[in-house]
Amino acid sequence: MFDTAIIAFTTFFATVGPLDVAALFAGLTAGDSARDRQRMALRGTLIATGILVAFAFGGKVLLGSMGISLAALQTAGGILLLLIGIDMVFARTSGSTSTTDEETREAATREDISVFPLATPLIAGPGAMGAAILLMANARGDASQQAAVVAGLLAVMLLTLVGLLLAGRILQALGVTGMHVISRVFGVLLCALAVQFLFDGIRQSGLLGS
Repeated sequence: MFDTAIIAFTTFFATVGPLDVAALFAGLTAGDSARDRQRMALRGTLIATGILVAFAFGGKVLLGSMGISLAALQTAGGILLLLIGIDMVFARTSGSTSTTDEETREAATREDISVFPLATPLIAGPGAMGAAILLMANARGDASQQAAVVAGLLAVMLLTLVGLLLAGRILQALGVTGMHVISRVFGVLLCALAVQFLFDGIRQSGLLGS
């Protein structure tokens, strides 16, 4: 159970990217009051948490209705997480963990960014949604394993909220280089987890025989 919680925490930390979210949030809310920033940070984090929890518990049912097997999910999820991990290692941004240029320009014109782009796609992006479904599916209905996945998710959401509330201070303390170092470390870990998901998916698919 503890190992599952650690894997979930690492995966969600990498796919959500609390530090990157905090940096973008600081830039998008530079002209807002402290009270408005706190309100948007809290609301955005709560909405994103609800989205990810919904995908965690409802994703398997959705995939089952579409005829998608666990092996296919593990393989596809592994590929997606591997691409995200590679982007993190090379400090590149992608639409799976951040906003696109068009979304950023649209967000700049909004007075309240708590739902878009903060809750989604910044916090609850495609990578985090996919990870929630994949990690919960790997729990295979074990209540303790599922609780560990949710605990890892909630821990990352709490860190994300703290990061949003302290966005300006974190940027000053770490700087761009410090944030990239942390991102690269978690990117390497995410790549390793992604490859393991790929191995598990291919093995369970039966493509390699018995």
